[in-house]
Amino acid sequence: MTKDFDSWNEIKKKVNAKEQANLCSEREIWWTSLGLNIGNEQDGNGNNYERPVVVLRNINNVTCFIVPLTTSPTNNAYRISLGKIRGKKSWAAISQLRVIDTRRLNNRIGKVDKDLFETIRKALKEFL
Repeated sequence: MTKDFDSWNEIKKKVNAKEQANLCSEREIWWTSLGLNIGNEQDGNGNNYERPVVVLRNINNVTCFIVPLTTSPTNNAYRISLGKIRGKKSWAAISQLRVIDTRRLNNRIGKVDKDLFETIRKALKEFL
């Protein structure tokens, strides 16, 4: 499969040009411009190369730890079921943990409940 990195680079320039970073909090779910990535790294989809993510922690005012969400139900310890998000069964792909600039965050769409968030955190501790 050939990836169109040039299209993503045009979107990435627009994301980078945002003047202000978005403020976010732990447990929030955001549509996020993750882009077009290498190999098995989680890609964004659609025109803006977006994917929903869960914010794990703010690092400072402009960066945060996130875990991408997926609708692919691979059965392994690195996917934590979140139930339905916007009508689709979703999993947190903890093996895809990463740090992003908060300018990538586009639209807040919800929040993970506290118990489920603790499940994600425990799974991450075991993963790391």
